[in-house]
Amino acid sequence: MPESPRWLIKMGREEEGRYILGRLRGETGEDEGKAEAEFQDIRNNVELERKTSKQQSYFAMFFGIGAGKLHTARRVQLVIWLQILQEWIGIAGITIYGPVIFTIAGISPNDRLWVAGLNDITYMLATLLCVFTLDRIGRRWTLYWGSVGQGICMFVAGGLAKATQDASEGNKKGVGGAATFFVFLFTAIFGATWLTVPWLYPAEIFPLQVRAKGNAWGVVGWSIGNGWTVLLLPTMFKKMGERSLYVFGGVNVLTILTTWAFYPETNQRTLEEMNLVFASDSWFTWEAEKNYAILKEQNPELVQAAQRGNSVIDPETGAAMRKGSLVPRNLSLDTKALANGEGSDEYEEKKL
Repeated sequence: MPESPRWLIKMGREEEGRYILGRLRGETGEDEGKAEAEFQDIRNNVELERKTSKQQSYFAMFFGIGAGKLHTARRVQLVIWLQILQEWIGIAGITIYGPVIFTIAGISPNDRLWVAGLNDITYMLATLLCVFTLDRIGRRWTLYWGSVGQGICMFVAGGLAKATQDASEGNKKGVGGAATFFVFLFTAIFGATWLTVPWLYPAEIFPLQVRAKGNAWGVVGWSIGNGWTVLLLPTMFKKMGERSLYVFGGVNVLTILTTWAFYPETNQRTLEEMNLVFASDSWFTWEAEKNYAILKEQNPELVQAAQRGNSVIDPETGAAMRKGSLVPRNLSLDTKALANGEGSDEYEEKKL
């Protein structure tokens, strides 16, 4: 398997990177020129990374120092909290404390471990479903249906676990089996939804020059969420018993609201398009999409460039840029400026 062309070019091995791009994109017929265009874009991005290296430290990313309209700090917060929520929707509790949950549901001591192992296998197989649905319905809807299904499972499993404890000996096995079924169903839904998106999302929202560090911030969020739950879960199950599942159900309800309010859709959008989406000064998705729609209407060339994967925002100034083409002079990514028609009439040649 060859090295990534971007990595090779970044390491100064441009000939190797150009060769691999040629093999991947093709060099003849309709594909002629595609590899060279992508090669030049990567070289420009590598040069941009060198020029803006001071803005790419973890400290600068977290506080948004010098980010301008890129709003890097907002993206860092989004990926950290998405990973924390991933742990608190219930998977940490079910994976680590599965035998305890099955005990509450009435499973015998001899059966707890193999039932927990079977649940983990279900978890693994369910991830295959996401392969076929993720790009069809998008990231937001994947999180939506996952949160709804998981929330229902947690509330029902908690109720049935309580019913198992109160049931007569003759009915306890049947009610406990129903509670176990909903635990299995939760695990399957999680594997098909929330397992994947929080790990994919960071790679789809950060600018190329800080993409790797953006993924690292996601791992920081996972570490915080996982450590937090592992420390608190023993106390939760000891004090609350089956009611701990209600807490997980409540967090699932919360994730529906947070996804709707703060996490814009990334499906079928380039990294450069996401820069335009995050150009809005508002955290809310409807404002970000409104801002993007105005950019698309007032500056179609800018959005078309982003869709082709060309850099469209200068991270040093926060202003729009367009490599080797006509650019509106004094172009602003501010919706108010665009609504007033500022920076949309005069054009000048800008070479990068």
